Amino acid sequence: MANVLEISGLSKRFGSKQALADVTLSVPENCVFGFVGRNGAGKTTTMKSIIGLLKPDGGDITVCGEKVTYGGTRTNRFIGCLPDVPEFYGCMTAREYMTLCGQIAGMKAPDIKARTDELLELVGLSDEKHRVRGYSRGMKQRLGIAQALINRPKLLICDEPTSALDPVGRREILDILKDAGKQTSVFFSTHILTDVERICDRVAFLEGGRVALSGEIDEIRKMRSDTAVEVLPENPSDAALLKEKFPSGEVRDGCFILKNASPTDAEALMGFLLEHHIPVVRFERREPDLEDMFMEVIGK
Repeated sequence: MANVLEISGLSKRFGSKQALADVTLSVPENCVFGFVGRNGAGKTTTMKSIIGLLKPDGGDITVCGEKVTYGGTRTNRFIGCLPDVPEFYGCMTAREYMTLCGQIAGMKAPDIKARTDELLELVGLSDEKHRVRGYSRGMKQRLGIAQALINRPKLLICDEPTSALDPVGRREILDILKDAGKQTSVFFSTHILTDVERICDRVAFLEGGRVALSGEIDEIRKMRSDTAVEVLPENPSDAALLKEKFPSGEVRDGCFILKNASPTDAEALMGFLLEHHIPVVRFERREPDLEDMFMEVIGK
């Protein structure tokens, strides 16, 4: 499978701050790729470099085999882009705006109409008649995805597409991105790990401007074979009591977590709770997930 996007040794400094340091990753065809990192980790800097809006200090970026150049837009013919806060002409309807985008892309009128019908159906705006100025944040995100796909790009870049959305809006956007991944490669940044686990094929963790971990979701999960036991006591002070008895565990948000817990460890923990009559809200054995991996990456 060919790679739509390849980044090799990308570096960027802003004054004394090293924003990116030797970032290397690749995005295959028809892949939904999660680009994960805390705020300030370098995600947006990477994306701006991909579309030629920032000049890297070092490294190479290729899109569909062509090298990206700062200030150049030739490789952008392969790219659709949704910024974190998309802006539109508020006086237009969704169809009018999509028509304008198609014209800018050099598409023919019949193709614009057919593609507009297809994409507005995909994002759930096919029956929307109101002007964009009256759209909610979620509706604008959906229209933004539609315009980014108008010319059938090989790579769809989305910067924090689910940020500031309510749970329903987040789910709708994720479903749209998953469907879009059947036609193009989707590269989206986020700090919401559940979003990545839901729709992504591959993921890269960015921390301090460096790729700390990258690969297929299933392969990354296999790196951690341990199972954690989580206990949420009714009384938060009892979590500290459990920590005293089982010092290898940790307390997080009132919950006691015992990592690398064998069945014997779980039995001992349950016995201690019963012996000391400690009431609990939840006792759960949990398989390792991306949040565990990410917390290890950032040293938490």
